[in-house]
Amino acid sequence: MSRKYWVDLTPTAVTVAADLVELTPADDKPIRVLSVNLGQTTELGDTGEEILSLVWVRGHTTSGSGGSAPTPRPAVPTDAAAGFTSEVFNTTAASVGTTVNLARHGWNVRVGVERPYTPEEAPEASQANTTLILRMSAAPADSITISGCVLVEEMG
Repeated sequence: MSRKYWVDLTPTAVTVAADLVELTPADDKPIRVLSVNLGQTTELGDTGEEILSLVWVRGHTTSGSGGSAPTPRPAVPTDAAAGFTSEVFNTTAASVGTTVNLARHGWNVRVGVERPYTPEEAPEASQANTTLILRMSAAPADSITISGCVLVEEMG
């Protein structure tokens, strides 16, 4: 049986190439990202427009740091607590391990990202391949305040 959980990215000023989301599956409970939604509230004019590269990375074994650890919230209020853990806005990137890059997105910060995934393309991770991270490939030109949410399915 699978359950769905929301991971909240509360508005946070970002000035570095951050790991926006880090998801670590629990033993015998693989996870799949169903959708990601990101927006920002500081770069609103033509002169502030920039395109940031975001990439899902799987396989790090050492967690990042410098962010926060929001509690994943069940989409169905009566569901049990999530087994996986989440971190958001880590300013020190996760490291170590054999990583692979998965889906990559170009994010025009004036527009935002609203990306549902089909089952065939959804980024997945299990305890065997450790973390699943949504990473900014480069720092923004100046500080931007990012917020959003990620919908995660936990199986098992």
